[in-house]
Amino acid sequence: MTRPSTASQPSRRSGPLRSLVATFAAAAALLFLPPAPAEAQVEVTELTSPTGIPAWLVEESSLPFVALELLFPGGASLDPPGQEGAAGMMAAMLAIGAGDMDETAFAEASEAIAAEFNFNAGGDSLSVSARFLTEFTDEAVALLRLALTEPRFDDDAFARTQARALSSVRSGQRNPNTLAAQEFARIAWGNHPYGRPNDGTEDSLAALTPSELRDAHSRGLARDRVHVAAVGDIDAKALGRLIDDLLGDLPAADTPLPEHTEFLAPPGLTVVPFDGPQSVVFFGHAGIDRDDPDFFPAFLISEVLGGGRFNTRLMDSLRRERGLTYGVGIGLSSRPFGDSVVGRFATSNARAAEAIEVLRAEWARMAENGMSDTELEAIQTFLTGAYPLRFDGNARIASILASMQFQGLPASYMAERNDLVRAVTRDDIARTAARLLDAEALHFVVVGHPEGLDAGN
Repeated sequence: MTRPSTASQPSRRSGPLRSLVATFAAAAALLFLPPAPAEAQVEVTELTSPTGIPAWLVEESSLPFVALELLFPGGASLDPPGQEGAAGMMAAMLAIGAGDMDETAFAEASEAIAAEFNFNAGGDSLSVSARFLTEFTDEAVALLRLALTEPRFDDDAFARTQARALSSVRSGQRNPNTLAAQEFARIAWGNHPYGRPNDGTEDSLAALTPSELRDAHSRGLARDRVHVAAVGDIDAKALGRLIDDLLGDLPAADTPLPEHTEFLAPPGLTVVPFDGPQSVVFFGHAGIDRDDPDFFPAFLISEVLGGGRFNTRLMDSLRRERGLTYGVGIGLSSRPFGDSVVGRFATSNARAAEAIEVLRAEWARMAENGMSDTELEAIQTFLTGAYPLRFDGNARIASILASMQFQGLPASYMAERNDLVRAVTRDDIARTAARLLDAEALHFVVVGHPEGLDAGN
């Protein structure tokens, strides 16, 4: 995933910056207040700007700043074949000079009002995050508008950004985790954009020019294909005006989003030779759509089987009982254009075959037997208790709200989510596990020199 590009990295605490630091310190102090009930208590106002752009708002006037989140669907999935990495480089350059400001001038202007801007292009969307003091709203919006509508893509800044991107890709080719994930994606999704690396390849990055980044900009940022969320010291009328001022000059979308695709990886094994004492194993099979009625049972199943915590079934079998790995995790990858259940672990080359067989056995056991009452109650308690902890600050809430819109969820979802988790029954688990999990359908990509394994296993 492309790393966010920050418009300014303040080096001194003076003027507006001191005010912002004090504001954030006050916000941090709120974390020590008595805990609220274990539900997400966020009141969302849904609005439409005067020109028709929808947005969600949570008003919070106790602290004088605003967190703004924009999510443009598409991201790296809009990169044409041979131009992989264009969206990521474009996002990284949005605040490296804009309008009549070069890189230094833009950074100084951002620092002068303590505004923070971050841009990130992922596989499904391009995100824009902004934080600014209420008293400098107009100035911050003006700067962000320049970044979104008039990025410069100057030759010298482009060359530096390209060099950093190439260095990152070359580093990834020496990382077995990156190699395993990329090979699995290639096998699982083929020629679909999901099968290509978001950050590009050495060849694709080296061939890019500023002109192609301008094309990526026009593809990726469209005023009629954006999700907007704001949290903080602003009301609905002011936010409507802000949105139109900020996004009104963006073009309408003229590039279609990718088509939905099926998971293609066949059952079996792919071995990628890599020198080292360990094998990295990336694995998975077809998943479940976010809108499927069985999504929540599937979510609970994945959490109990291998949700990245210490007390999951796979951690018990692979680590605690046999010492085969330090950690293993799986998850539902329910994306806009394709669904899968995927996971990863690392183990010694000598025990890779054993680890894969143990994992297959646990996968099959869940598919055949579901989970116990004790397991179901424990995971429901954990998930419902942990959910409100996500809403721990304006920026975090704004990001969640934009993501909810992107996933097609209603604003009421935050209040309903825990009830949906609690409503899952053992019968739901048994039905969904039998439908979703198939140990024989798993494809394993093993990067290393695993003993006793080859592509015929």
